[in-house]
Amino acid sequence: MKNRLAVVRTLKALDRALAPFRDKGESVALVPTMGALHAGHLALVRHARRKADRVVVSIFVNPTQFAPTEDFSSYPRRLAADVDALAGENVDLVWAPDAAVMYPDGFATRIAPEGPALAGLEDKFRPHFFGGVATVVAKLFGQVRPDVAVFGQKDYQQLKVVTRLAADLDLRVAVVGMPTVREKDGLALSSRNQYLSAEERARAPALHRVLAGCAEKIAAGRPIKGVMESARKALTRDGFAVDYVEARHAETLAPVKSRKDGPIRLLVAAKLGTTRLIDNLAV
Repeated sequence: MKNRLAVVRTLKALDRALAPFRDKGESVALVPTMGALHAGHLALVRHARRKADRVVVSIFVNPTQFAPTEDFSSYPRRLAADVDALAGENVDLVWAPDAAVMYPDGFATRIAPEGPALAGLEDKFRPHFFGGVATVVAKLFGQVRPDVAVFGQKDYQQLKVVTRLAADLDLRVAVVGMPTVREKDGLALSSRNQYLSAEERARAPALHRVLAGCAEKIAAGRPIKGVMESARKALTRDGFAVDYVEARHAETLAPVKSRKDGPIRLLVAAKLGTTRLIDNLAV
């Protein structure tokens, strides 16, 4: 039987709900989400449960990380269904503020991250994005004061930005990255997958398949530049409009020319129709 799960919407209610955990000296893990939860999110929740005594899941569709041309208004929102899914996962608390709580009248402070936030990947195509992410994550960390925060590796550049944010601002939270959860055909789970038509969904696994092929070739000693050029051509033939497909240093996200340059992460962003998909893979 599912637990009766508390959902709080105000800062005062959040403080009241967290107080008993703090009074007992219990550790707290936070899983930040924008809702529309899928199996990938639930995997993060289960990992958070292994990392701390208590698990808090935040659900907030953050307007500051969407550009005017992006899908903020249509982004799926289904709080009741999300809470129902979390109730079976031993979650202790859902923090679900609205925009007026997160960005009240007079709000005038924003974080401008650098380092991995300026790697020329997502930031090149969504220059507003990481400022919005960094600001909302810093707020969530300040509100919940978690000991651990769990993020998925599918948003790899975001994971590196948040890790740098926590370290640079001494936020006293351990940021943990979890491997990407995939469908059986390799497609990375994403709330935006529901936007794909049936025909697009059938083609979408090529994104992961091409990355996996690149990883094999680079590991075998093939020149990185030629491998990545071939990947772009292959994705284009498969009907993707490619924003980037890159080989980068796995920690700094700096460009790499050979395997000698350090651990390598392959990253891709491409559109199928109107749906933008991202993925990444270690070499």
